[in-house]
Parts: sequence; structure tokens; C-alpha cells
Amino acid sequence: MWINGTPASLLAASDRAAQFGDGSFTTARVIDGEIQYFSAHIERLKKATQRLMIEGVDWTALSAEITHAAHLRGEGVVKAIISRGVGGRGYSPQGCSTPTRIVSSSDYPAHYHQWRQEGVKLKLSPVALSQNTLFAGIKHLNRLEQVMIRLHLDQTDAHEALVVDTSGILVECCAANIFWRKGYQVFTPELSGSGVAGIMRSHIISLLEQSGIYTISIVQQTPEILREADEVIICNALMPVLPVRQADNGYFTSSQLYDFLHPVC
Repeated sequence: MWINGTPASLLAASDRAAQFGDGSFTTARVIDGEIQYFSAHIERLKKATQRLMIEGVDWTALSAEITHAAHLRGEGVVKAIISRGVGGRGYSPQGCSTPTRIVSSSDYPAHYHQWRQEGVKLKLSPVALSQNTLFAGIKHLNRLEQVMIRLHLDQTDAHEALVVDTSGILVECCAANIFWRKGYQVFTPELSGSGVAGIMRSHIISLLEQSGIYTISIVQQTPEILREADEVIICNALMPVLPVRQADNGYFTSSQLYDFLHPVC
């Protein structure tokens, strides 16, 4: 792990990442020492810091640190965090002038290989996401909702969660975005109120728009809509795409969309 470019594993207790979850992050897959979708990950961090009004990030240094971590790891995962830094009193960020950069690496989640072969099971989570247009779409450091979703999920035999917002609208999974297919029509949840607009989600939307085969619609629907689907997939930057075999009481055997996406994701 590196903090502001220096090998370290301890973060100042006064850093606003620890005090308030004041920052954002991205998690990237590393193949042959290279970050996959590198520019998209940097752009994601930039959008988040703009939304959170975090200024003064040394993007050149951060890019170099991420690249260095990827080269050392070879195969696996690199995570980059930007905190507003140390300073300020209470909630006020006044006095914070230097954001903190945290870069770490880890092994690739081995279970994703098995899940690609066997497919995954989803179960509706009892934890709903709050709606807030200011934070919707970005990957900020306040992940308590996802922690609680994962805690509940760990008590089941499912691999991932179906997550709704407080109005009951399907948003995403715990750590993935979701798509479903009916014929040649593909759908994914609209994320203006809550959820994370993942890098792989954006990539898949672009692929489908250019496919000449499928249409893609961004919709607001309850989880019951999945009962009408021919196929369901989930995705994130690490998976990157997984077939869903069961979503609550719905079962799926088709892999038409997965077979189309898997070679190009």
C-alpha cells in the first residue's frame, strides 16, 4: 500500500476518510501489469471529486502510483482512494488543502472464475438504498449501506444481492450493476437517485448501442420485472460480466447476452 506515493499502511486518524468517509475510490482489474479501462477509472475519480468539491488532487502523481502498483502486481486488483485529506474542524472542510492519495493492490477474486462457469444466484436484500441525487452514481467512501447489504447476504446461500431504493425500485446489486434481456431488448436500472454508475455498466451500454442487434433502455422498475426476463447478467470492473442463474424465485438458462458480451468485456 502507498499513501501519497510512500509505502505505508497507517493513515492519520485525523484524515477525513477515517473521520467522515470524505472521499471517493475506484477498483480496477490488472492484467499483464496493465490497468484495464485505466482512463475510465481516472475519469470516474475526477467526476467524484468534482461532485464532492475536493480540489488540489495531483492527478499526475496518482496515475503514476496506480501504474506502478499494477506493474508490481502483474495480475490482480488495484484500488485507488482519494480523501479530502487532513484538516478542518468538525464537518467543515476548511483547512483541508492537500488531498490524500491511497493506492493498494490485492489478488484477483478467484471465485469469479467459478461464477463465470456456473452462474450466480441473487437474493433480494432487506436493506434499501437511500435516494440522494447529489451522491447518486459516484463511488464515495460512505459504504455503510453496502456493508449492511453484504452482512445480510452472508446469511444466505446467494452470491449477490438484488438491491432496491427506499421506494422499492430496483437499483443494482451489492457490488455490481445489473442488466436483463427480453428478446433483443436489454434493460438496466436508472441511477439518478441512488446506486453506482459502474465503468463496466457504461461499457456495456455503449456496446449494446453500437451492436446493431440489441436495444438498450434505462428504466425504473421493481424487481418483479425480472420474472419476465429471458436472461439476467451482472457486471463490474473486476467480474467483468457474470451470468445469473437464479434471481429470487426466477430461474434463467439462456446465455445469449452473456455470450455476446463476455468476449468483449
